[in-house]
Amino acid sequence: MTSRESVPRSRRERPAKAALTYDGIVATAVGLMRAEGLQRVTMRRLAQELDTGAASLYVYVANTAELHAAILEELLGGVDLRPGGGKRGGDWCDRLVSVLGSYTRVLFEHPSLAHAALVARPSGPHYLALVEAILDLLHEGEVPDAQAAWGVDVLLQVATATAAEQSVRGRAADAEAEHDKLVAALRDVSAVTHPRIAALGTALLSGSHEQRLAWIFRMVINGARSTPVTTEA
Repeated sequence: MTSRESVPRSRRERPAKAALTYDGIVATAVGLMRAEGLQRVTMRRLAQELDTGAASLYVYVANTAELHAAILEELLGGVDLRPGGGKRGGDWCDRLVSVLGSYTRVLFEHPSLAHAALVARPSGPHYLALVEAILDLLHEGEVPDAQAAWGVDVLLQVATATAAEQSVRGRAADAEAEHDKLVAALRDVSAVTHPRIAALGTALLSGSHEQRLAWIFRMVINGARSTPVTTEA
């Protein structure tokens, strides 16, 4: 007697697969990244997860780089673009630093994505909203338009590079030992051979990561305000 379990099921009896959509593909890719890391989010692996052929995905996403950009775009929805509830007033620079800090923290939460973000180029509504928010705050601070247009790119590069650097250090097994070695070298340096390092030894090591990052943003913002754009060769 043949058991029901041993009888091959017709394909017609199987539940129908959900139709592929761009949003569904991106949502699955985000889930795959959270579970297995960005390096595992390839077109082939994603097709396997969606129980389809890789060729079917190319209708929606051109390649793995575009897929990673789509993941970044999705996560940018978590950036707080309205610090203080979006109320005007207060220091515009403080609010801009808060927006940039929120963007950086989103990348900190996804270390594998932070490095990819150096080359990924999202262009969806979340990314455009981020750029618009930064430009709006620069405009509020009376940064000239041409300088704001170039400055927004630099500010995002600084935030992205900072997150990528931390993601690499976080994965390095000897990162803490290397940091301790550098701290010891700066503190023990000879004032005879390296007088400036010796004089600034404490300052070189001062400040929390958050304080340093906020200072970097303010330095770039101030630079954008005071450095005219020139297109001359």
